[in-house]
Amino acid sequence: MDTQAQAEPKPEEVPSNETEEERKKKIDDWLPITGSRNAKWWYAAFHNVTAMVGAGVLSLPYAMSHLGWGPGTVILVLSWVITLYTLWQMVEMHEMIPGKRLDRYHELGQAAFGEKLGLYIVVPQQLICEVGVDIVYMVTGGKSLQKIYNLACGDCKNIKLTYFIMIFASPHFILAHCPNFNSISVVSLAAAVMSLSYSTIAWGAAADKGRQPGVSYASVASTPTGGVFNFLGALGEVAFAYAGHNVVLEIQATIPSSPERPSKVPMWRGVVVAYIVVALCYFPVALVGYYIFGNKVEDNIMLSLEKPVWLVIVANAFVVIHVIGSYQLFAMPVFDMMESTLVKKLNFKPSFKLRFITRTVYVALTMFIGITFPFFGALLSFFGGFAFAPTTYFLPCIIWLAIVKPKKFSLSWFINFYSCFAGCRFASYLE
Repeated sequence: MDTQAQAEPKPEEVPSNETEEERKKKIDDWLPITGSRNAKWWYAAFHNVTAMVGAGVLSLPYAMSHLGWGPGTVILVLSWVITLYTLWQMVEMHEMIPGKRLDRYHELGQAAFGEKLGLYIVVPQQLICEVGVDIVYMVTGGKSLQKIYNLACGDCKNIKLTYFIMIFASPHFILAHCPNFNSISVVSLAAAVMSLSYSTIAWGAAADKGRQPGVSYASVASTPTGGVFNFLGALGEVAFAYAGHNVVLEIQATIPSSPERPSKVPMWRGVVVAYIVVALCYFPVALVGYYIFGNKVEDNIMLSLEKPVWLVIVANAFVVIHVIGSYQLFAMPVFDMMESTLVKKLNFKPSFKLRFITRTVYVALTMFIGITFPFFGALLSFFGGFAFAPTTYFLPCIIWLAIVKPKKFSLSWFINFYSCFAGCRFASYLE
């Protein structure tokens, strides 16, 4: 008998009909930043409010106490104007390359500086900002829960901050598995409302308390050197308060775009609304809080407000809700980076299991660092010089000069050139 006839036929290899473009689209549809593009302009508004008006607003009166009335007011106003301008630049550059959307901050850096150099410049700074903010919010959420507990149950047993950070981290182990930005819209909207609410409570309760007896606006530093360090630390606090640029392109990526109606139109409308809310939160809290308490104001104005107890409890509850939403907003680009690396570079298969493990580890890691270093927020003025100030104040201007290439010595060139120069000086002071 013919041995060849007896041999079982080998199964034919089924050629894959999936092209590289189809595979890339499949991955993009799975990744959190590009997975859903049906957001409206008001999504952009409350996402930007949630990202911008963080717990850092509560430290602005403390920053004012080290800056003084004149420099402090000027720095607050200039920061608002400059960051609005650099935010406009980023919104404009999102689709500046024909046929391509720059959905992530590092993609904008790559368009300006090249594939490798763009990553080296942007990714470390963006990660410092986003991971740093998430760690700070772990501590902030834990401290707010501890404050609520101490005020509501003054005679109860004292509980360590560690346990409150763990309690705050608990919902994040669930919320972290929301697949994309649009899936956390309700959480982000609640966070935006809460940020406006507790900011209003902060300056409203301070105004009701009235100017404190013997209030002073003199520097509390005992030496000129101490005064300089306090001033630079206050600049870092202001830089931290304007850290929302690190997620703006990722937010814009969720908005649909067409040649007739590019995404920058609804995005800019949302940004304008968000910055009006930012002004309504930042300026009253900073100026009223400093006017009422002077140089005796705490680094968190809520700590200076002891009565009425019920109002302070409500305000701290609002802070907890807000930082839950803000944590998720800053974590989403980090999730995108991790999952994109695992799938595109290490060839892992996109799956729920991969996403579950990756995000759970990230939440656990930020919780552990927050527990280990509960003073992490004090390092933000130091980190501000490396990441918060560059990514917000002058890196967008440098990228604008590299991509748009305005005519030398034109108005646009002068504005961006001197913005870069001023931003670099600002960052060098913080360092």
